[in-house]
Amino acid sequence: MNLPLRKSPLDDAPSLLPTATPQTPALAMERVSHSYAALRAVDDVSLSIARGEIVCLVGPSGCGKSTLLRIAAGLERLQQGSVALAGRLVAGPHVQVPPERRSIGLVFQDYALFPHLDVLRNVRFGLHKLAPAEATRRAMDALAQVGMDGYAKSYVHQLSGGQQQRVALARALAPRPDVLLLDEPFSGLDSQLRAQIRDETLHLLKQNGIATLLVTHDPEEAMFLGDRIALMKQGRLVQVGRPEDLYLRPSNSFAAGFFGEINRLDGVVRNGCVDTPLGCVHPTKLADGTAVEVLIRPEMLALSEQKPVTGTATEARVQAARLLGRTSLVHMTVEDSQAGPVHLHARVAGVWLPAEDSRVWIALDAGRAFVFPTAAV
Repeated sequence: MNLPLRKSPLDDAPSLLPTATPQTPALAMERVSHSYAALRAVDDVSLSIARGEIVCLVGPSGCGKSTLLRIAAGLERLQQGSVALAGRLVAGPHVQVPPERRSIGLVFQDYALFPHLDVLRNVRFGLHKLAPAEATRRAMDALAQVGMDGYAKSYVHQLSGGQQQRVALARALAPRPDVLLLDEPFSGLDSQLRAQIRDETLHLLKQNGIATLLVTHDPEEAMFLGDRIALMKQGRLVQVGRPEDLYLRPSNSFAAGFFGEINRLDGVVRNGCVDTPLGCVHPTKLADGTAVEVLIRPEMLALSEQKPVTGTATEARVQAARLLGRTSLVHMTVEDSQAGPVHLHARVAGVWLPAEDSRVWIALDAGRAFVFPTAAV
């Protein structure tokens, strides 16, 4: 059970950082580690967010992403490292500023709205330091931004899930925080509504220019929303970069697999080449004799019904083909002289549904395959 942090003399300790400049990150976490008994939930993580930037923190369940967000918010007392907001140290040695004094907005997975208050009073809740008339005006402005000003007198039980999410976002935005922290804010919505709400949220965040850290386990959501993505595994950062960097230039096999389906082929580097059923792949900076995984995204495989006149192509047998809307997914097997039949998936734009047991030809741009040592994590 997470109890509220008690105020201590350290809460009022002065910042030890220099005066903020326009280049100062809105949020900076340095060498942060956190343990629950013997479990190392966050392990030596450093991450910063620029003003107006959206950073999505992603990873499998239990990797430490929500714990890191709670540390940034002040909901978990920092054990190691430091946290600064706009150059002001809010957590570190001898400093622990409480959440309500950190100029942050929070949106939780369950929205944490008060059922006994109407929508307007829910949004006004964090504006108690303002005069009543100003608090009401500010709350109504925030509700108008999310299209909920017409529901000011409604109660939570009268709202849909999407409407509750909008109210929670308005409540977080109303105090005009320096940093917005969102923990799985769309996970309770159905797929169609989730797509609509996250699109609205993206435009709202960009319109307000608030630095945002958003936790999600959904890689597509992270790529849709994030200016940058921070990928975690077992408490550590695996890779941080733009969405296209993580998708097209993953740092290891875990990163490659997290951001989309992949075909995996095992091999060994010999004479600078990894021999696969789809042809030779040339890894970089890997010594001969290294056991490797060759990872190929389904869209990297080009299919045709006739053998190409030029280039290298491999014959495959179609097991099934399914239309997935904008793309078709083709299940195939190719013969490997050593491993036997190898199952592969190819994703093709539009409608292309070859018959079961028919033959197709696969061409691979070997430069678009990922090769990592088998021992890499």
